[in-house]
Amino acid sequence: MSSIWGDYLKISLFGESHGPAIGLVINGLPAGVEIDEEYINLELARRAPGKSLLTTSRQEKDEFEIISGVFQNHTTGAPLCFLIRNKDKHSQDYEELKDIPRPGHADYTAGVKYFGFNDYRGGGMFSGRLTAPLVLAGAIAKKILSGQGVTIGSHILSIAEVREEAFDSPSLSPDVLLGLNALDFPVLNEEKGILMQKKILEAREEQDSVGGVVETAVLGIKAGLGAPFFDSVESKLAHLLFSIPGVKGVEFGDGFSLSQMKGSQANDSFRWQEGRVVTDTNHCGGIQGGITNGMPITFKTAFKPTPSIGRAQKSVNLATKQEVELKIKGRHDPCIVVRAVPVVEAAAALALLDLLMEKESGSWLV
Repeated sequence: MSSIWGDYLKISLFGESHGPAIGLVINGLPAGVEIDEEYINLELARRAPGKSLLTTSRQEKDEFEIISGVFQNHTTGAPLCFLIRNKDKHSQDYEELKDIPRPGHADYTAGVKYFGFNDYRGGGMFSGRLTAPLVLAGAIAKKILSGQGVTIGSHILSIAEVREEAFDSPSLSPDVLLGLNALDFPVLNEEKGILMQKKILEAREEQDSVGGVVETAVLGIKAGLGAPFFDSVESKLAHLLFSIPGVKGVEFGDGFSLSQMKGSQANDSFRWQEGRVVTDTNHCGGIQGGITNGMPITFKTAFKPTPSIGRAQKSVNLATKQEVELKIKGRHDPCIVVRAVPVVEAAAALALLDLLMEKESGSWLV
């Protein structure tokens, strides 16, 4: 199993959902980069469970320990290692899952790939629990990018069939994105947000779950970042976004809607504004030919409904080779979208920082 990502900024995740701890190692940051622990804690708190009926009741404070690579709040140039200990574990809830894979989960495929030696408790390495260290790494990346005038923010575009308006990206301001970051349920339309939360609570009452879509925008990235084909900005972002558990779709700009437009509608017309090239519209999401054009980068990330539900589901017993009915025990999110917002932003920050380090050789980070 490999859990290493990145070209210039390299991150490695480790641990399992019900193991002693989870964590990450970061390679590639030069000496002298400030590590803002307060900001990291704020980002981890956005992802943390147990804050309302909209999320799982598992209580994990996600307090992190710095093992290496930081001295007096600055990087030393050595690899950074962070540890988050698992404290609220109910491993007994997963005993029957040793031989009965949960529908919609990675239990069956992990068992096949790793010959039954995989840790099935809470999904092990496949658990959304591993997004905590990803958010930690993303917080460091976001802080570095903010020092370069880059702002990343998201809103919940939809939950089930309830949907609010997408970003008007050509006119987006950093204040809007920062305002969304401060909300427990980040939406542009409060009334739509109430309806979305109602959908989640209804699913919880029905022992079911719902999915949704997160729309993200990045402001402040200049034109010229990225490359065609294999190292396009879309390729870099999609690689990390699809590593987030539960993600089943990513589209940039207007995405699939572009297939319904004519070229005259889809093309973003150029014009001059305050000495630089801008576009009137932003259907392409700020990326053309795999390279940024200076407009806001926008993309949408679709999450499937949480597969762990209280309703009876059909499965098989791999030991007895019989079909069985399974009712999943444990504590689970009726919708993972709410807690996934900072995870999506973390993935975006890491991908863009890696691209910037490639372009600028990292000297501007300090």
